[in-house]
Amino acid sequence: MTTASSPPPEPLLDLQRLMVAMRRRRRAWLSAGLLGLLAGMLLAVLLPAQPTAVTRLLIVHEGDQGAPPGSLIKTDIALLKTTRIAGAALKRINADSRPEDFVEDYQATALTNNVLELKVKGSDDADAVARAKAVADAFIADHVQRVQAAAAADAQALIDRRAKAEEELAKVDASIEAMSAADRRNRPADLQALYASRGELTSQISDLTNRAEDAGIGAPRVAAGTQIVDAPRALPRSFLHTAVMNAGIGFVLALAAGLALAAVTSVVRDRPVLRREIAEHLGASVIAQLREPRGAPARLWLPSRWAGRRRRVAATLARTVRGGQGAVSLLELGTQRTAAALALDMANALSADGPVVIVDDLPRGRLGSRLGATDRPIRVVDGNELSADRPGPAGEAELQIGVGSVRAGTAWTDLPRLGAETLLVVRAGHANTLWLHTVARQLADLQIPVIGVVLVDPDRKDRSDGTLWDGLHTALRGRARSTPAASPATPAPRAGAGASPRSATPAHAAQERAAGSATNGAAVATPYSDDYPTEVLGPIWPTPEDVEELVDVPSRRRHRLG
Repeated sequence: MTTASSPPPEPLLDLQRLMVAMRRRRRAWLSAGLLGLLAGMLLAVLLPAQPTAVTRLLIVHEGDQGAPPGSLIKTDIALLKTTRIAGAALKRINADSRPEDFVEDYQATALTNNVLELKVKGSDDADAVARAKAVADAFIADHVQRVQAAAAADAQALIDRRAKAEEELAKVDASIEAMSAADRRNRPADLQALYASRGELTSQISDLTNRAEDAGIGAPRVAAGTQIVDAPRALPRSFLHTAVMNAGIGFVLALAAGLALAAVTSVVRDRPVLRREIAEHLGASVIAQLREPRGAPARLWLPSRWAGRRRRVAATLARTVRGGQGAVSLLELGTQRTAAALALDMANALSADGPVVIVDDLPRGRLGSRLGATDRPIRVVDGNELSADRPGPAGEAELQIGVGSVRAGTAWTDLPRLGAETLLVVRAGHANTLWLHTVARQLADLQIPVIGVVLVDPDRKDRSDGTLWDGLHTALRGRARSTPAASPATPAPRAGAGASPRSATPAHAAQERAAGSATNGAAVATPYSDDYPTEVLGPIWPTPEDVEELVDVPSRRRHRLG
């Protein structure tokens, strides 16, 4: 009975996959950081630091008690970056530069609420010091002039108010003098009001006079307090310091950009790397993995170690397919060189049992030249020599190993000629999820059982499980347990557990394929659905017949012991 199960919902952002992808792309973002470091050092050579002078100013403000902290000094910085100050500074040094351009050559920084640091660039150290002194003097003069102008305006306003008060006082005095003796006796209240008005106006005029005199003095505290507290001096220039600073800034910025780009591409490209994900998408368990050296230098440094690892994996694959009938294929995805080397190593391991023929159907395989001269019964046949109605060129006693590819552009209908079963050699992180599903569906439609997956260049810190625990018929443990239960006269099947042993007659094999005994979870009799082939599971091993055979094994052992 075929059961269909919906896959568990995937998280929006898998942190484990993200960390693995970032670790696998460490060369990219480390290279970006190195390029940023080199660019910073190159910038220090091509654009050396311009001579700069620095000075500090103490700025005193009137009425700064009620102002928010830092607001007045920010106003001073804004005024300092105006063309009026720049123009006045240029006039002091008789420079012909435009004020708009000179404004960009200096900058101010607030150290406290009343202390301001000024940095000015120049053509050389002396010019920078002169420009800094001119800018500081121009700003101080402008600051004092603005304060004095404000004080003069206040004094003038007070004088104007005093003049109006004096005019009113003159009118009151005239009214008092115009009253006769009879009016003074008959209207004492009016007379008293006029005397009161004259007194208030006299007092007001006296107060306005004092305030106008004080305002006319100006702001002596501001004028005396606002000054240069640190004389302009040229900043020391060090090429090493500039290079190190630029290199550090370039390294940090480029490294951050590389990390961000690697994180975004790892999420957008969606290329599985973990064993668990690749096994789920391909519908077959990961039975072996092979670390492949990256680049020619690594292969030259450790050729024997890499060849030894490859031979051990090839020996494992040879033990897996040994004892079966028919052809077996190795289909690569992103690792053509490794698949060709594994095919040659498998042929060497299986040649001890009999002749082996390798069908080379790789785009640029050239397995014949790689095999070279050998005394083993191994021969290489070009895949184009295979006829459409013949599964392979192998003779009756030869074992055929087909080597092909499942990358984009593969002729899917030619894959059955390479072998009735297949081993997938997949590079981690090469294909995206959609293409892995395409490979699994195409192989299921062609009724090619997938024995297992050989994962090339896996992540070293990958601790995920690459075994399909919900499909025992696709796992090697099912093959290992079902093989002893088979009859001695029947050859051990090379397909997964739950698949019928292949008969030597093509008719019987056709009947089995019609019955839907595929190990990668798809059957011909299964109705078509939009589910991925990894979501359509076949019967879970053991079947009732296998259970009876396993139950009979202990009884036979007791019989032999008795």
